[in-house]
Amino acid sequence: MKLIKNTTEILALFLWVITLVAGETRNSRPATAFLEMALEPPVVNTVPGPEYSDEQRDYGMTIGIERTRGGRFWAVWVAGGDSDKGYFVTATSDDEGKTWSKPRFVIDPPEAPNGLRRRILVGNFWCDPTGRLWLFFDQSMGYFDGRAGDWAITCDDPDAAQPVWSAPRRIYHGMTLNKPTVLRNGDWLLPISLWTRDRIGPAELRNSFHELDDQRMAHTFVSVDQGKTWTRRGGVIVPQSDFDEHMFVELKDGRLWMLARTKYGIADTFSPDGGRTWSEPKPSPIQNPNARFFIRRLISDRLLMVKNGPLGKRTGRSEMTAFLSDDDGKTWLGGLVLDERNGVSYPDGFQAPDGRIFISYDHNRAADREILLAVFTEEDILACRATSGKACLKGIINKAIGPTKVR
Repeated sequence: MKLIKNTTEILALFLWVITLVAGETRNSRPATAFLEMALEPPVVNTVPGPEYSDEQRDYGMTIGIERTRGGRFWAVWVAGGDSDKGYFVTATSDDEGKTWSKPRFVIDPPEAPNGLRRRILVGNFWCDPTGRLWLFFDQSMGYFDGRAGDWAITCDDPDAAQPVWSAPRRIYHGMTLNKPTVLRNGDWLLPISLWTRDRIGPAELRNSFHELDDQRMAHTFVSVDQGKTWTRRGGVIVPQSDFDEHMFVELKDGRLWMLARTKYGIADTFSPDGGRTWSEPKPSPIQNPNARFFIRRLISDRLLMVKNGPLGKRTGRSEMTAFLSDDDGKTWLGGLVLDERNGVSYPDGFQAPDGRIFISYDHNRAADREILLAVFTEEDILACRATSGKACLKGIINKAIGPTKVR
């Protein structure tokens, strides 16, 4: 046995014992003791290392895509898994989606000292009317700790060689998957969902945040000062909701139309007062699997709907298809199949000033791990095939090729 020879060694041994005991005490604390870590702003890593390369990542779930005023495309997707391992990866394209950069930045917060993961899973890019680019993202301990939090960062010059992002700020509990909607009166509407308790996990978090149970719904938040502040305006509990993932459309008669994801497909509800109150949610005649969809008003004043399968048929996550409406969603025209394969899901997109429509989606998140891009026009949708000469389907934004592994 080695003898302790002097005071310095005795002090070092004492400090080592204290550190060991403190570490064991910290690591033995219950998972709920680390819930407040979700309130700490995560680091936006603008110099991601090789561990975030395509060759290392093993999963790809699309989140969203946006175009800046200068024409740069920003895409964001989830790596790690649709789980407590999830984190955000972003990339850009300066040639209208033909080629894409390596990861521009990632948001991947560290886990708690006891191993409870802190993940980033839900969000989207959005270019506001001033030209500023937003990235909304949620942060939660575990898969869902019962509260999570909707955060945002912004960039005033997203076309710069080295874009500078603001510090993250937390808006409210819950998460935003779909882009805000700008109303004719200038209000910005932000969809925020606080998930139901059945989504809480791991098991040791199941009893957390009961005080928020009356807020588990599809919320309407509004900004009347160009995003400086966001205030809750209203909300609705959607029966059989599954993540909500709601979107807003302002109809020509002034009402708001909310569409939300449910276990049976899509529910819709209407507001006559700017989102303060909502009608009882009803099953929509638009059929869809239990999956995300995309709706947006186009430059032509038509509505675009992108979903899985025909309008009146509930399919699986296959046949990603685009439709148009001239009458605010009462009837739909065309039907351009963007991708006929199984395992295609989660459309999001934008329309460029020249009228072309760009939609991102994913294909077989854990197997093929592809983030894809479809480019097309209203003419293509109405013809039910690519006739405009401007269409390009199944383009690659990113493909993870790393070995399957546990992070």
